[in-house]
Amino acid sequence: MAEATSPQRLAKEGKAAYKRGDYQAAAQAFEAARLGYKTMGDELEAAEMANNCSVAYLQAGDGEAALAAVEGSETIFAQAGDMRRQGMALGNRGAALEALGRSDEAIAAYQQAAEILQQAGEDQLRAQVMQSLSMLQLQMGRQLQALASLQNGLEGVERPSASQKILKKLLDIPFNIATGKK
Repeated sequence: MAEATSPQRLAKEGKAAYKRGDYQAAAQAFEAARLGYKTMGDELEAAEMANNCSVAYLQAGDGEAALAAVEGSETIFAQAGDMRRQGMALGNRGAALEALGRSDEAIAAYQQAAEILQQAGEDQLRAQVMQSLSMLQLQMGRQLQALASLQNGLEGVERPSASQKILKKLLDIPFNIATGKK
């Protein structure tokens, strides 16, 4: 396969298009890279490109295409024992389901992603997924669940960023009041 059309080259083109905000072009390049990797028999890289494609479609506002792109990639990562990318794929699935208004399915995908990312020791990625879960719960009017999800996501972060530290302190206030702690 020539360098100009190699999956690696197509992936680079996809990343460049994504960076400049041309999400449709990014999705097309990632899809072409996915097909190239699949043809080469590299299922893991093909699944990675499917996830990139899903994220690009989400940014382009196409939830249906995002869901179709990510479908099954978590299974490929699970079979390879790659819990980090399995969790990320489930998080991407949750985001696509959320974009389609399928909130209960999105919550389940986010919860499964968070569990796998916790097992993988990926505390920052888990915190991001829990933040997405929290925002969805908040939109659904489930304020207490949203607070609990956000706080739960921050609990396991070993090296919290400055904003995470501030958020954690703010989230501790209602729980401290409720439990009588100072």
